[in-house]
Amino acid sequence: MRNFFNTIRNVLGMTLMTAVMIHSGSALAQKKEVTIAYQQINGPFLVALANGDIEKATGYKINWRQFDSGAKVATAMASGDVQIGVIGSSPLAAAVSRGVDLQLFWVLDDINEAEAMVVRNGSGINKPSDLKGKKIGVPFASTTHFHTMFALETWGIKPTEVQLLNMQPNQIAAAWERGDIDAAYVWDPALSKLKQSGKVLVTSGELSKKGKATFDGIAVERKWAEANPDFMAKFVKVASAADAAYRSNPKSWTVDSAAVKANVKLTGADAKDVATSVALYGYPSLDEQISGAWLGGGANGGVAKALKATADFLKNEGKIDAVAPDYSKYVTSKYAEAAKKLK
Repeated sequence: MRNFFNTIRNVLGMTLMTAVMIHSGSALAQKKEVTIAYQQINGPFLVALANGDIEKATGYKINWRQFDSGAKVATAMASGDVQIGVIGSSPLAAAVSRGVDLQLFWVLDDINEAEAMVVRNGSGINKPSDLKGKKIGVPFASTTHFHTMFALETWGIKPTEVQLLNMQPNQIAAAWERGDIDAAYVWDPALSKLKQSGKVLVTSGELSKKGKATFDGIAVERKWAEANPDFMAKFVKVASAADAAYRSNPKSWTVDSAAVKANVKLTGADAKDVATSVALYGYPSLDEQISGAWLGGGANGGVAKALKATADFLKNEGKIDAVAPDYSKYVTSKYAEAAKKLK
């Protein structure tokens, strides 16, 4: 779901890419039409998508396109085929580090408890220091890999003191059942399976509070956004309202509710699992999004610092060539601030 090293090695040259983006953005602005990428991530935003709320609020024709990874969203945005897209913090950091002119303008979700390190019952791991010498399964090039390394650093454990094994979620679940690994850092549906015979050692939400957040966001091609500020503000207002509706009454997401049915329709998830999955994520309010904890704060803002930390990690892993000194130019709170002023 969140693997990001298959990112955008085939991205177009910067000159051609910029020309295509500007041309497509200008043309679609004139036609009041936009192409938006979304992913199969259950949450309140999909309710607004299914209901046509953004079209109603903006008057734009929206071409919705589903993607199965943030890496593919980044490639589509780099080519100019997509103007707005749902993308994880890691593929976004990779994309902007390679020169794709995007801005994150909305935090779709704080990954929070949706990703966690679980230790197997009987492994002898009761506290972080017990991980030394143990086998940890984690999908390399993922947000969980990023947080695994951060967790080890936080606990004073050197990577060489554990055995990190590169496994995809389905491989982790199988290895767990066989008893081949002692711990794993992963997301659902594998995470739920591991919890049945293990205990959570740390969640991404806990690590994010220590200064290195992981999240799913919504990014826009900068030139298109600047040409369509009214659309951007109304888009954010709808997204914010959808999140607020969920936060005010999460128990309303029953198996037969309209919200759950909308998510099932767009993601193919099992209706009985949707509410549990959505509850693992955090959905920052409009005021929280504008604050320095997320979109605001310039270079010291939560999102900007997270992108910088992620880019540093990517470079250390040899997946990008350079890291920008400041990632705040790839983050903006102005559309959220404009949405707050709308009646």
